Amino acid sequence: MKILKAIYIVIAITGLLTGLFFSSSISAQDISGTWHGKLTVPTGSLTIVFHINQTEQGAYVATLDSPDQGANGIKTQSTSFKDSIVTIQIPSIHASYKGKLSSNHTITGTFTQGMPIPLNLEKGEAGRPKRPQEPQPPFPYKSEEVTVRNEQDGINLAGTLTLPEKGNKFPAVVMVTGSGAQNRDEEIMGHKPFLVIADYLTRNGIAVLRCDDRGTAASQGNHATATNKDFATDTEAAINYLRSRKEINAKKIGIIGHSAGGIIAFIVAAKDPSIAFVVSLAGAGVRGDSLMLKQVEMISKSQGMPDALWQGTKPSIRNRYAILQQTDKTTDELQKELYADVTKTMSPEQLKDLNTIQQISAQISSMTSPWYLHFMRYDPAKAMKKVKCPVLALNGEKDIQVDAAMNLTAIQQRISENGNKNVTVKAYPNLNHLFQTCEKGTLAEYGQLEETISPEVLKDITDWIKKQ
Repeated sequence: MKILKAIYIVIAITGLLTGLFFSSSISAQDISGTWHGKLTVPTGSLTIVFHINQTEQGAYVATLDSPDQGANGIKTQSTSFKDSIVTIQIPSIHASYKGKLSSNHTITGTFTQGMPIPLNLEKGEAGRPKRPQEPQPPFPYKSEEVTVRNEQDGINLAGTLTLPEKGNKFPAVVMVTGSGAQNRDEEIMGHKPFLVIADYLTRNGIAVLRCDDRGTAASQGNHATATNKDFATDTEAAINYLRSRKEINAKKIGIIGHSAGGIIAFIVAAKDPSIAFVVSLAGAGVRGDSLMLKQVEMISKSQGMPDALWQGTKPSIRNRYAILQQTDKTTDELQKELYADVTKTMSPEQLKDLNTIQQISAQISSMTSPWYLHFMRYDPAKAMKKVKCPVLALNGEKDIQVDAAMNLTAIQQRISENGNKNVTVKAYPNLNHLFQTCEKGTLAEYGQLEETISPEVLKDITDWIKKQ
């Protein structure tokens, strides 16, 4: 998910964290420059880009990009080049790279992150993936940089408000990103889905406000300590900002939330009866631990795990999720209990592997972060039972992060139980978590596909909002 937009695989569970690393160059003892290559992983391939510079003292420094994962500027700890061998250490992702510079200006090497994977590099920039749906100026509408004040937490959120060129008192939406630190375009793997959605809606007479997540890009605040409850206050601040604008019809402001953003949309709509509508895009309808158990199953099987092996693994994963439900334990206590559970079946050789232990420790730290603990323990049903406004819930049937059948059924049932019959759900046969037309729905496909979001989904969202 990031639920998504955060894409993560539980290492202690699935065994592999997609990684990245650095590169080296040839010629006269100088490997400075940009290098790129393809890292083959179980779900496909990842483009890896290394930017290497030489200091005045002659030492090398490097940063790493993984454009397919939307990760840029990852710092490395050390970069050395001796006897045609390039060696780079990247402790932040528990990885390393070692390669040999050839006379044809290529580097043949191995990227290691838990397991060694061949990674050969060539000099130059990687080709920018085609994104034909990404809107380009000039735009037939107004676009304004705005500042949204969250008075409750004392932070400013930076955003973009797009307004139709003609008319006034427009219906409007606040867009809410999924999990992980996201910018206002919800940029992921070279795609900008929120930019595409905002462009389409505004061209069709609907104003759109989208903001960088707190602590991300140009927004203030601390993202690392925030939970969905905190992000809900950011969304409330964005709604209040729209209500202050004379161009907006204050009675026709709704929320579009993607993935974990769908949970946040329901939290806000449950508290504020004046919210005009909610659009849930691959939003969760079940408690976090149930959603994640299904997510890990689907991701594992997409990587080739046989069902028999999954059935044998499932009880241990369920047990780890049960550990996270213990609200009477401190974070340190939870981490120790998880570490003991994960390592009890590991061999002495595995326990001696520093890289493996570092990966496990990093994943456990992530699983006990404020956001993750809140998410795993939170049941969206609490909010859904109070949502009275019209709801449109959409999912792709090939979504392996938020299972369509499980979550659409839960959303419809839980909201309908409170007497709200204006609930529309739709599953699209060939769409993934980002609503791209796909073949397999795997995580690696996100960056490989040129389509950012299905035109059918864009039309469905727009037509539905106009009817409300």
